[in-house]
This record gives sequence, structure tokens and C-alpha cells, in this order.
Amino acid sequence: MEIIRGPITLDKEVSRVDLEVDRATLSKRRWRAAAGDGREFGFDLDQPLEDGALFFREGGTVYGISQRPEPVLEIPLGDAADAARLGWMIGNLHFPIELNAGAVFTVDDAAARNLFRRESIPFAGVRRVFRPLATMAHAHEHH
Repeated sequence: MEIIRGPITLDKEVSRVDLEVDRATLSKRRWRAAAGDGREFGFDLDQPLEDGALFFREGGTVYGISQRPEPVLEIPLGDAADAARLGWMIGNLHFPIELNAGAVFTVDDAAARNLFRRESIPFAGVRRVFRPLATMAHAHEHH
């Protein structure tokens, strides 16, 4: 098994083998997984890898991370006031968000679904790669 310490870059065309992994695993620095061809890798990283990162090369083959899609809620954005209200509501649930042109995405959770239904906020359950904003929310302390 190969031990991976960080991403790599390429200087020429090669074939690619994906290692599919969920978002929770990608947030870790130490983990193990097998690529699509069965080759096993151990990860001991200084920083977590991101979707699309290349991490190992052997001959004409390169291995790359492929984040698995997951169930998320897509909420269309209205005007600025609606967007601010939506941000406040999702923030009160302490759920991560991803911003996209015209929509906000958050985890597909019963609490979020109930909130949106109660407040008559349109939403749709979709399956996609979820890339939430990196925030200091996980680093702050309550006194």
C-alpha cells in the first residue's frame, strides 16, 4: 500500500484512475481507501485533499480524488432581503452551505426540510457533489 502525503501535479497526458470518497472522509487528514482499479492507498496528509486532486502517479497512470455526490437541498435565491433571511435561518441550524449563481445548497436534513416548509420557502432535493463554504464556524467558541 502506498502512503500519500499530499497532492501532485502533472506535466503530460496520462490515464486517470479515480478514488471515490465521501465528503466526510475528504475532510480528514488520515484515512485509507481503494481506487477504482483496486489499488489501496493510505493517506497521512498535512492538509485534507479536495475533489479533483491528483495524489499518485506510476508510469502512465495517475490517481485522483473523486468526491461522491450526496443528497442536498437546493433553495433558489430571491431578492437580497430573501437571501439574507434564508442565510440567517440556515445559519441558526448551524448547517454548512454552498453558494451558486441563483441558489443555495445545504445538507438534506429533516430539520431544514421542516423549516423551509413551515416558512413556505421553495426547495428541491437533489444529488450532487457538495462543496460547502469554508468558514470559521467550526473554530469559534461560546463563552
